[in-house]
Amino acid sequence: MEHEIRKKSFRFLSIARLETISQEVVNMISAIYERRSTRKFLTRDISKSDMTDIIQSGMKAPSSKNRQPWKYIVVQGDAKEEMLRVFRQGIAREENECALLPQSKRYIAAAKHTVDVMEAAPTIVFVVNSLGKNEMGEMTPEERVYEICNIQSIGASVQNMLLAATEKGIGSLWICDIYFAYSELCEWLNSEGQLIAAIAFGYPDEFPEERPRKRIEDIVEWRN
Repeated sequence: MEHEIRKKSFRFLSIARLETISQEVVNMISAIYERRSTRKFLTRDISKSDMTDIIQSGMKAPSSKNRQPWKYIVVQGDAKEEMLRVFRQGIAREENECALLPQSKRYIAAAKHTVDVMEAAPTIVFVVNSLGKNEMGEMTPEERVYEICNIQSIGASVQNMLLAATEKGIGSLWICDIYFAYSELCEWLNSEGQLIAAIAFGYPDEFPEERPRKRIEDIVEWRN
């Protein structure tokens, strides 16, 4: 009799767990489709608990050979104001002096706008490849492959963070305009590794429509 009760309890627990997993999958797919790049934020701070959850989601990403090459630097408050000043100095240097990206000067206006967006966001997270080498240095073919694999891993980590934020109702913006002030930001961060990207997080003050996507017929090749 006791054995039968245990079997039934286990069966009901399993069904409940399956229902929970099904709902989690629905939430995950919903977050994928609802995620947007947010450029307007409310003046409302994100709790440390929520930011920790978001970062831990990033840590769950797959990584090449399980190297987990990510490091996150969370910047808020007065430190954020100082970082923005450094960012603007770098853009001014890129615009008027020795440019790292001389063929991309047409994007400098957009980079300036990105800094304004970051100013409105309460939390900025810099993402560093802790195993990365100097982007200007020479690499052997094998080192180059490792670098590519590590950056792929970091991309998966960033996407996990964006989706976790979306599920919490927190907006995000994945930022690559850091390269217009790359040397200045690297010096300010003073962290080992290779700076890869920044992410702005905050509660959204806009809900933009989805941007156009390529047709699946144009990007998928099926081979049987």
